[in-house]
Amino acid sequence: MESDAYLERIEINPKIMVGKPIIKGTRIPVELVVRMVAQGISETEILAEHPRLELADIRASLSYAAHIVAQEDIFPLMPSVA
Repeated sequence: MESDAYLERIEINPKIMVGKPIIKGTRIPVELVVRMVAQGISETEILAEHPRLELADIRASLSYAAHIVAQEDIFPLMPSVA
């Protein structure tokens, strides 16, 4: 999926799921899709459990999550001096 192509499939609307990122046209949070992938649930199983999803929605969810993590500010922990 191209760098920001996920924007076509992900929606953030404060009136739906309190503004959590969701798959457009559904109430399925991106977080749910990412967690399912992280738990080792196959794309086929995810699509069977959520028939409104398409493979591109799963890929968009992962791309969105990668984009969010890439934007994080990282503050390395300094070892404590004893």
